[in-house]
Amino acid sequence: MMGPSHALSGAAAWLAGSWALAQFAGVSQSPLEVAVGTAVCAGGALLPDLDMSGKVTRNQGGATVARTFGVASLFVAEVVEKFSLGVYTATKLSRDPRRDNGHRTFTHTLPFCALIGWGTTALATAYGKWAVVGIVFFMAGLALRGLFDEWAERAGWVIVTLASAFIAWFTAANLPGDRGYPLLGLAVAIGCVVHILGDMITKNGVPILWPIPINRRMWRMVGIPNSMAVKVGGKVEVVVLRTAFTIISLLSIAGLFVPGVLERLNLDVWASR
Repeated sequence: MMGPSHALSGAAAWLAGSWALAQFAGVSQSPLEVAVGTAVCAGGALLPDLDMSGKVTRNQGGATVARTFGVASLFVAEVVEKFSLGVYTATKLSRDPRRDNGHRTFTHTLPFCALIGWGTTALATAYGKWAVVGIVFFMAGLALRGLFDEWAERAGWVIVTLASAFIAWFTAANLPGDRGYPLLGLAVAIGCVVHILGDMITKNGVPILWPIPINRRMWRMVGIPNSMAVKVGGKVEVVVLRTAFTIISLLSIAGLFVPGVLERLNLDVWASR
């Protein structure tokens, strides 16, 4: 799937999950907390594609998300891609094909999702507000690149970086500093899982069963049959799936905040009588 679809799916997943937690478990979040979690989950839904590197010195190529922060993020993508290829090469079995790049390998596995989620939570818990600001800065940049792809392409990485810095500053200025926000790790992990599920319905699939060896293969690609696969950039993805993700997001936002707004309006009406 393309970047905007991945980002939208991450946002929809977090908003729907936040509504479900509020509705059935009594877990309430402030509007800012919901917004931050949504941005982080949308960014997390693009994170696995940092394994598609480009030409760092020319600031060209690679996945769209890899160009979020210009040469800096392209360099990160280069490191991630080479690391993923190294993991593939070190763990492949006799029937796994030889590869010369690491795309759709380690970062498209459930252990990666768990590891990056745990690492984010550990960082936020250990270092508190300032770690949260750094996480929000990076993830907000990925989210902006995905959710507003055409704008980000026109504006360039400098504007995206400045917008991410403003979001991080606003977060620092308004979120209480006495909490570690461990849900950020969950948001990142859920975003990565949603990304993997999205790639499973396109051609080639993902190695979601890694590291379970099956028939002398460690990196078996799992997905739906190619005849049923969603075409990347096709009408099903761009029209059907993105519309569905948008509707889920809007309904979840309404479910989260409309009852509170209506209750406040009723109280104001009674108070004025």
